[in-house]
Amino acid sequence: MKRFALAAVTAVLLAAPAVADEIEETLEAALEAYRAGDIKAAKEEVDFAAQLMAQQKAAGLADFLPEPLAGWTMEVDDTQSVAAFGGGMMASASYSNGNDRIDIQLMADNQMVNAMAAMFGNVAMMGSLGTVKRINRQKVVITNDGELQTMINNRIMVQIMGDGDAAVKEEYFKAMDIDGLVAF
Repeated sequence: MKRFALAAVTAVLLAAPAVADEIEETLEAALEAYRAGDIKAAKEEVDFAAQLMAQQKAAGLADFLPEPLAGWTMEVDDTQSVAAFGGGMMASASYSNGNDRIDIQLMADNQMVNAMAAMFGNVAMMGSLGTVKRINRQKVVITNDGELQTMINNRIMVQIMGDGDAAVKEEYFKAMDIDGLVAF
């Protein structure tokens, strides 16, 4: 009896269509349109699938925002693809202790970040932005406005800004998973 039940369940599972996610369905639609000779529709479907994948990856970027420090609260902004800045991804959060507010923004893989990477690679340019220092073996700049900025792996820009104390901004940076960002 057990064998019959197992065989029946297996047959039902094998006969049931696999549930595809939206990205897979979109890519299949692109392939169907391409095979039918509709290049315009195929490209639209591929572009849409690429946007969905970018959103999925951008959601992963938000995982690198640090937890709030003791006595602080955190509000995560909607993670988004940054089409306005030449594509790429962005994740940000606001932190508050009732008196001060700190905002952390992570931007990855877009044209603005690429341009900033060249500047962060030049020590003289970094020095012109403010005070250069190392935190957890990472070069950062504390700007004249008190903003902490750095570039991770030449493709992820970290900005920590707001009216909070510079030492608190540095603590938030120390709480970030830099190795994870490098691998992202």
